[in-house]
Amino acid sequence: MTTSRSTLILAQLFISGSMSFLMTGIFAAVPLGFASGWAATWMHHWIAAWPVAFVLSLIVGPLCFKASFLVMRSADRLR
Repeated sequence: MTTSRSTLILAQLFISGSMSFLMTGIFAAVPLGFASGWAATWMHHWIAAWPVAFVLSLIVGPLCFKASFLVMRSADRLR
């Protein structure tokens, strides 16, 4: 199965959005607990984090795919 470039970019949007959403939620809850203002702090941090996560995923994603390919190819050779 080949994946189109637009599908990969859309997947990176979903992945970076969900990961940044969950990570900022966790890291907002650690110091604040679920106190008043927690959700607003979370959303503020998430809005700032998502674009950064998306751009970084576009850079790191291809490197991780290459690294995974190399590891799997090496593992196949060892079998």
